Amino acid sequence: MISAIVLAAGLSARMGRPKLLLPYGERTVVEQVVSVLLASPSGEVLVVTGHEREAVERALAGWPVRAVFNPDYATGEMLSSVQVGLGAASAESRAALLAVGDMPAVEAGVVAQLVAAYRTDDYVYIPSYQMRAGHPVLVPRSYWPAILALPRGASLRSVWQAEGSRIHWVTVDTPSVLRDMDTPADYEQELRLRK
Repeated sequence: MISAIVLAAGLSARMGRPKLLLPYGERTVVEQVVSVLLASPSGEVLVVTGHEREAVERALAGWPVRAVFNPDYATGEMLSSVQVGLGAASAESRAALLAVGDMPAVEAGVVAQLVAAYRTDDYVYIPSYQMRAGHPVLVPRSYWPAILALPRGASLRSVWQAEGSRIHWVTVDTPSVLRDMDTPADYEQELRLRK
């Protein structure tokens, strides 16, 4: 079983409004991300909320996902949301698929490639497009204790850059793994690329 964890707690400061609730076709941005993950080979989908918690949870009310709240969302950086998500994952879960909520172009095919590549707990599985690391990232349970032990301000990357850690790069043929939305211009570009 794999737990898909959507990191959806951010402040959307550069966007100037809650980016996860922006329209994306017939859905909101966060609904689009969730819909792709629900169609992928994962066992559960968790959404880590924070800023605009109630509005995000309302948007997801009709979806079979579990929302978990990160009380440290305003000051804890993305790491704190990852830690909350891992802490809430099912005891049966063998790995976590860490997805960011502001990447509505996430593709089911990429998720399937990551899951298919997962053979051993010795590696972290990261999609790569033209030699650039993207999202989502598949992290086996063997790495979770090190992530959960990271102090505030630490980088998640420090876990897979540590001695003994290994990365399995999953080469993909789509730049969607690199496209997140931080600014209004990013959002407008995403809408154009969607058409």
